[in-house]
Amino acid sequence: QIAIRACFLGFAFGCGLLLSAGRSAWRHFGWYMCSLSLFHYSEYLVTSINNPRSLSLDSFLLNHSFEYNLAALSSWVEFTLEKLLFPELKQITWLSTVGLLMVIFGDCLRKAAMLTAGSNFNHIVQNEKSDTHTLVTSGVYGWFRHPSYVGWFYWSIGTQVLLCNPICMVGYALASWRFFRERIEEEEITLIHFFGEEYLEYKRKVPSGLPFIKGVKLEL
Repeated sequence: QIAIRACFLGFAFGCGLLLSAGRSAWRHFGWYMCSLSLFHYSEYLVTSINNPRSLSLDSFLLNHSFEYNLAALSSWVEFTLEKLLFPELKQITWLSTVGLLMVIFGDCLRKAAMLTAGSNFNHIVQNEKSDTHTLVTSGVYGWFRHPSYVGWFYWSIGTQVLLCNPICMVGYALASWRFFRERIEEEEITLIHFFGEEYLEYKRKVPSGLPFIKGVKLEL
């Protein structure tokens, strides 16, 4: 099943390259296909390097949630309908280029966070502290408390800027912001429980990285 998923993502990446190389109206969608397939494949790859004990089929994040899959489907439907009704909207190359840069920045930041955290990184919020669990504050964690979420946030919005999808662009921004606000609050309660004053001091010095999200309001 791992090989099937990897082959599927490789096939999608190859199709995206073919679309990107041409001058067709679907060129920007080709950029999107490459970005999407590379994101999911690299999630599995980096996890296998960092934390192989937590590796599973879910590490591809292809079945992240029903809402995630619905959001992806919605973006494809919007792109197709707007391409048929307003084809000129899908030919704004400078805007798609901005989106592509957002996607590259977001994915690189997320993978840098995963690599910096090493075995401390897990796709599932941990409720029990392991013997090897340490508080990481170096590298990109010196810029933001939650760099992997910051990267994913801008990556997700960037995919819709790339596609010139105005409706999904706004929808992704709102939905992602709400999801990460709740996720960060949940995670920080656990981190305060794990590390106590050490994490509270880190929290005071380093921002979350996401706009208008300060994290859990809790003091020891």
